[in-house]
Amino acid sequence: MEGKFRDGCRPQLLLPLCASVSLLGGLTFGYELAVISGALLPLQLDFGLSCLEQELLVGSLLLGALLASLVGGVLIDRYGRKQAILGSNGVLLAGSVSLGLAGSLAWLVLGRLVAGFAISLSSMACCIYVAELVGPRQRGVLVSLYEAGITLGILLSYALNYALAGVPGGWRHMFGWAVAPALLQSLSLSCLPAGTTEAAPCRDLIPLQGSEAPKLARPSYSLLDLFRARDNMRGRTVVGLGLVIFQQLTGQPNVLCYASTVFHSVGFRGASSAVLASVGLGAVKVVATLMALGLVDRAGRRALLLAGCALMALSVSGIGLVSLAVPMDSGPGCLAVPNASGLSGLPGDSSLPRRPVTPHPPPTTRQKPGEPGLPASKKIKTPTAPPWPVLGTATPTSPSAPERAALHWAALVCMMVFVSAFSFGFGPVTWLVLSEIYPVEIRGRAFAFCNSFNWATNLLVSLSFLDLIGAIGLSWTFLLYGLTAVLGLGFIYAFVPETKGQSLAEIDQQFQKRRFALSFGPRRRSARIPYTRIEVSAAS
Repeated sequence: MEGKFRDGCRPQLLLPLCASVSLLGGLTFGYELAVISGALLPLQLDFGLSCLEQELLVGSLLLGALLASLVGGVLIDRYGRKQAILGSNGVLLAGSVSLGLAGSLAWLVLGRLVAGFAISLSSMACCIYVAELVGPRQRGVLVSLYEAGITLGILLSYALNYALAGVPGGWRHMFGWAVAPALLQSLSLSCLPAGTTEAAPCRDLIPLQGSEAPKLARPSYSLLDLFRARDNMRGRTVVGLGLVIFQQLTGQPNVLCYASTVFHSVGFRGASSAVLASVGLGAVKVVATLMALGLVDRAGRRALLLAGCALMALSVSGIGLVSLAVPMDSGPGCLAVPNASGLSGLPGDSSLPRRPVTPHPPPTTRQKPGEPGLPASKKIKTPTAPPWPVLGTATPTSPSAPERAALHWAALVCMMVFVSAFSFGFGPVTWLVLSEIYPVEIRGRAFAFCNSFNWATNLLVSLSFLDLIGAIGLSWTFLLYGLTAVLGLGFIYAFVPETKGQSLAEIDQQFQKRRFALSFGPRRRSARIPYTRIEVSAAS
């Protein structure tokens, strides 16, 4: 075995380069998700977008991500993880150029579709690539850096949205800056090996079966094997699909996407209060994700998932109970901006000026004091009582002013606890577990298969939020999310094993020895594969 890499990687540079690849990949992902929050307002003013057109523009990113999850696994397994990341960065560059030069809605939608495809493919390849390159002691931190990068990317998009909000054509620059972290990531990749075979000299441990050498012949898997009992692939698929579906069904996309709307509904009325509350959520998300980096290899994956899901159940139920106690007003009937940042019109209020689609729109949908780009000659004044439809259910007797203030802050605290719990639980750990539980021969396709359910469920939850509110009210919607989180807690306890401190080969062995996916109670640590340390000389 050679002690050097064909790609010129030095063993001492492996960890920092892997860290940069994971962090920059997440930064690109988070930036692309959140940048639409600041770009949508000037886009609406420049192109006269209707509510349906705004929803189409926002949803096209999710559609592109879903398409990538359907075909990305084949690309990752066939061409390799590194080539998939480099290819996705090239696709992102094309999408950003389309967005920056767009002169029509069609080009904007195409650019967003391409960008969504790129970031979804990159997210899958990055997690798998980093998980395979590093040893078990560093895998949790380095893969979780991807989630930390997402949160930093969201905050970076906030900052640039504010800085470019008043610049003519600033939305073009907002979209264009997404290529900067992608280019830096490509530079880091140029110094890393193409795959696990070349990375072997840098890895700490090489699995040996007793005194035998590692077997060269590896089994092959088809996509249908994910649903078969062979090597307990069915059990692994239950774990993967359960994690991605429950993390979306707990309402996480809507708590972030409609954060400003919810804050406005429970009493944060000022031109900046709902925005600042949403930015506070972003800051809390960063802090919680950084906490997860320090705990994921100490407390373990299973412990973080259980603690995070339990706090999510309590906090989202708290939001529902607060909304039962507070008479609430909604934002405009057409909430056309379901974005990942939780901010709608930066740097204005929590809701955008909408282009009405009803014959008799409320006059207040066109009046947003302080928002950039609005004509100074507008004469319509905002009424004291908004004529919007009710978002939540009002109680027969309204609480007093001090009680209302306390409930408003309780809603803010519950939102922050919810975001924090997701950010050290489902957020980073789901993708870490998915990158660990499948054999290397099918890891790319299996990860993509589970990821397709993640994006599809995300899209379903996001698009059904307003209809669900209309049917049962905001309060019961959040209480329903709380019930789903309780079910998710039971799923984690029953199905998800602990993989802390184990190599990928040991995790594979653990799943092969477990004949059934369902196993209640504490997980027993499976017998470890014998390992021997391989010393690599500096001169080799």
